[in-house]
Amino acid sequence: MADAVYGSLDFAEQSAFFRRKLSLSTDGWTDIYTREHDWAFVVAGANRDAIVSDFRAAVQKAIDGGTLEGFRKDFDKIVATHGWDYNGGRDWRSRVIYDTNLSTSYAAGRYQQLQAAPYWQYEHQDWVANPRPEHASWDGLVLERGDPWIKTHYPPNGWGCHCTMRGLWPKDLQRLGKSGPDQAPPIKWVDRTIGERSALGPRTVRVPEGIDPGFEYAPGSARLRSAIPPERPDPPLRGSTGGEGLPNRRPSDPLPPPRHLAASTLLDKGLTPEAYAQAFLEPLGATLDQPAIVRDVIGERLVVGRELFTDVKGNLKADKLGRGPFMGVLAKALLEPDEIWVRLEWLHTAQKAVVRRRYVAQFVIEGEEVPSLAVFESGADGWTGVTTFHGTTQETDLWRIGVRLYQRAAK
Repeated sequence: MADAVYGSLDFAEQSAFFRRKLSLSTDGWTDIYTREHDWAFVVAGANRDAIVSDFRAAVQKAIDGGTLEGFRKDFDKIVATHGWDYNGGRDWRSRVIYDTNLSTSYAAGRYQQLQAAPYWQYEHQDWVANPRPEHASWDGLVLERGDPWIKTHYPPNGWGCHCTMRGLWPKDLQRLGKSGPDQAPPIKWVDRTIGERSALGPRTVRVPEGIDPGFEYAPGSARLRSAIPPERPDPPLRGSTGGEGLPNRRPSDPLPPPRHLAASTLLDKGLTPEAYAQAFLEPLGATLDQPAIVRDVIGERLVVGRELFTDVKGNLKADKLGRGPFMGVLAKALLEPDEIWVRLEWLHTAQKAVVRRRYVAQFVIEGEEVPSLAVFESGADGWTGVTTFHGTTQETDLWRIGVRLYQRAAK
């Protein structure tokens, strides 16, 4: 059997996911559970920092193109150097560490890449010697990205599991003879006891049938949500991005002529925060339950999801400053801006510089007397947005400052 069962080559998202982990010492595998692995690198029973550090280097080498046999040589060296007393045989234990870290880091990298695909298909590997019946039954299952079933069944789904997900588009469904996604299988939950030999004692967890305890999550999903920028407390300011910054260049040419939007683009007043947030997220390929990676017209990426509109207490605040009815307009400004500007701003309180991208777009909305202006701004410290009706070119130009990275071609 080939060693590189998770992909013939490592890829940037996989390596970056692993490199950003925090190394932790543990007494048992249950000390760190499910989504906590998105942030922590552990080896069960490796309770000294030096051992964990050496194992981390060995796993990183494996991710960067190493083999199981190469990892086993590093495993032997680490054991001999530190006198580590581990459970299980040498071949079994080294295989578990190698398999689990490569499969979950690969899955996390793929989770990020798959955000571009509207449908995901479960793939069971036929070459597995002892296939799990449940995993084999899910082979070929096609679901919409964001289906709740994926949250608990995104592979790997157990020790030694080599199932994967692949992305599909509508034309792929047609080739498969499908008119739409499949219906997710019902989930039967079972109670499992883990940690019988743990220093913390045993505990009971609920997992879907066919999923090993600790694998009932999607590797990389917690990391993706953490990349969603929070909303800054203050809206963007005309004439600047909110503070001293460079450069301060302004345009000498006007914005392209505004595009026309139907009156239905504006939502009714008084809707729920969920309705307003969804009106922004849906055009970007996200939902309140499922984040998405948006690639703008110049190739820059932004992760969007429910967290864009939640406050520090987790409450949904999507109608800030009364902009709720304009959520569809704000989303269109991000996807199809008239211009994109960038500026470096100095934050005195944090004593650091922040690069901000500003998306500017104007639209003529059916039934409105003056054009609507939408401004979406994003930086390392969060995002903010504003929508307004304006009447003069001079007022619009106050939002155009910095270096212009993009201008939509006038038709």
